[in-house]
Amino acid sequence: MIWLKKHFPGLLLCFVIALPSYFLGRLAPVIGGPVFAILIGMVVTLFLRDKSAVQPGIAFTAKKILQYAVILLGFGLNLSVIAKTGLQSLPIILSTITISLVISFVICKALHMDRNISVLVGVGSSICGGSAIAATAPVIGADDEEVAQAISVIFLFNIIAALIFPTLGGLLGLSDYGFGLFAGTAVNDTSSVTAAASSWDAIHGSNTLDTATIVKLTRTLAIIPITLVLALYRARKEKASGGASVNLAKIFPWFILFFVAASVITTVSTACGVPAAVFSPLKNLSKFFIIWAMAAIGLNTNIVKLIKTGGRPIFMGLCCWIGIACVSLLMQHILDIL
Repeated sequence: MIWLKKHFPGLLLCFVIALPSYFLGRLAPVIGGPVFAILIGMVVTLFLRDKSAVQPGIAFTAKKILQYAVILLGFGLNLSVIAKTGLQSLPIILSTITISLVISFVICKALHMDRNISVLVGVGSSICGGSAIAATAPVIGADDEEVAQAISVIFLFNIIAALIFPTLGGLLGLSDYGFGLFAGTAVNDTSSVTAAASSWDAIHGSNTLDTATIVKLTRTLAIIPITLVLALYRARKEKASGGASVNLAKIFPWFILFFVAASVITTVSTACGVPAAVFSPLKNLSKFFIIWAMAAIGLNTNIVKLIKTGGRPIFMGLCCWIGIACVSLLMQHILDIL
């Protein structure tokens, strides 16, 4: 009861921001609810002179609700479907993830950028946009402004990709299946993958959306090894710098194990005849929880500072985006599946 009294005002404030953001995201999927939530949160916080009453709930939402969102995301992953249809895209996915992480590492070193922002932009560009950022942020100890910065960068190139990729695919002479692979591997966020594939289908009268979605879900599984490696790296680095043993249990992303468990539950259940639609409410709840958490992150973000420091992260996002798109097309050419 004491906990609820302490956290309820902040939870409610974030929820009030998340609710219209969710519906705005459905009206404009190319932008997405998380971006609306961050923007509204940043504007609202400009008018909050004293956030002491709401800060505990905001902090809980930004951290715990975000982790719950990642766990629920697992209920949207049927591992058998991914294994059957997504395996062909695996070489392309591994190549695009690698190039994005390499580019972000090189630019981070060359421009002396913040390490956390570099990691978040790298994984957000290569894996699954906001979901990857949501999973990675607590593992590397990123603060809310770093998360907002990375989400903003991903959002920018999501919009560009959704708008130009269908035309680009046509100019390159991609087949329907080829464009599905291209959209699924080269577009950052699920909503923008859907927007790009839907635009292609509308132009060509095809059904690439299924292919693009399955490839995108296959990319999502990369969250598991990436977060585990980052947790081990952080523990090792902190031990080296502090000279004392680090409690790995505090850093280890336990919520990722629940994410895996949710995926296994979905896979086993559908194999036993449970309709996939049963898990749809949990998938939608995951999307809303991410928006709810992004509202909290927006409330903890200084919009003026975000604008002032945005140049280098945007440049990094641009380089990652171009690198991923080029490698995706190159790998399709090598594998002869254009």
